[in-house]
Amino acid sequence: MNDATQIEPVSFAQAIGLPQLSVIVPTFNERDNVTTLFRRLEKALAGIPFEAVFVDDNSPDGTWQVVRALSREDSRVRCIRRIGRRGLSGACIEGILASSAPCAAVIDADLQHDETQLPKMLALLQSDAADLVIGSRYIEGGSADSFNKHRAGASALATEVAQRVLRVKIADPMSGFFMIRRERFEQLAPQLSTHGFKILLDIVATARGDLRVKEIPYTFGSRLHGESKLDSMVALDFLGLVLAKLTNDAVSLRFLLFAMVGSLGVFVHFATLFIALDGFDLEFAEAQGCAALVAMTSNFLLNNFLTYRDQRLKGFAIVRGLLLFYLVCSVGLAANVGVAFSVYAQEPIWWLAGAAGALMGVVWNYAMSGLFVWRKR
Repeated sequence: MNDATQIEPVSFAQAIGLPQLSVIVPTFNERDNVTTLFRRLEKALAGIPFEAVFVDDNSPDGTWQVVRALSREDSRVRCIRRIGRRGLSGACIEGILASSAPCAAVIDADLQHDETQLPKMLALLQSDAADLVIGSRYIEGGSADSFNKHRAGASALATEVAQRVLRVKIADPMSGFFMIRRERFEQLAPQLSTHGFKILLDIVATARGDLRVKEIPYTFGSRLHGESKLDSMVALDFLGLVLAKLTNDAVSLRFLLFAMVGSLGVFVHFATLFIALDGFDLEFAEAQGCAALVAMTSNFLLNNFLTYRDQRLKGFAIVRGLLLFYLVCSVGLAANVGVAFSVYAQEPIWWLAGAAGALMGVVWNYAMSGLFVWRKR
């Protein structure tokens, strides 16, 4: 009776044509690729009921318009247009949670992943051989020869760090091509970061060995249209994710990025102070004020570009945000000094008092910045 109860819903779903697979495609400026990708999915998944869920971050090139037109021609195509939110990880999370099939695959829109491997990946999940199937470039039969020297080196370094530091026991934790049981994903989703690019690494690290994983080889292709979304800031995203997982998610990825930007601000402060004193012969008080202003400005710009890239301020909102950031950091400085004096009065250890004050300052600045400067609207 139990076996019949478990099998019947699947048979019923197949009988009425409900999708067995949801293919999630995060997009940003991919209008020239989405139709080609969908036609390739049609061919690769012939005979398999599927849906393609395109999650577009309000692409300036109108990618979402192309997907909308495609969805009017074919009911298997769906479009989620995100306004005021950016980031591959967040797009994948929203897409999978909005899907309707028991299995969900993530594939890039740039045509570099091999969609012909999807039936094999689905078969492994449906046969209960795995909870997660990863398209791997770094096992026998796989290849990433299309990488240039710089990207190949960065990928190899990130893979080594993930394997050694997070003890991730898969060959290609940086892959963006995978398939997972949706029910298992939903169990992990509340702990995943919506910020950053490496959603697979986040899933595997969050599961902490509780997922049955299979890897299958594929050849990473060359991009046909558009430009890569990866930039130099992705390295900080990756480092923040690794640190977040090392703390068992006790500290958020966004907070760690905010703190790292603050650390860079210390170097900016001292460099500006030195230039003001040595190059412009300013009095110390004036030089210190200039250094603080320059450091706060650089922190704001970096946070707007990196930490809050999914809520990035534009136009006049940048000016308003900068002024609010100055105000928040000024109060944070007062809190920093106040806590440091309080700790030092009880335990006169300068480095302990300084660390306590600095921690209070960064926590205050982070909390108030999220509340007033980059608040979600």
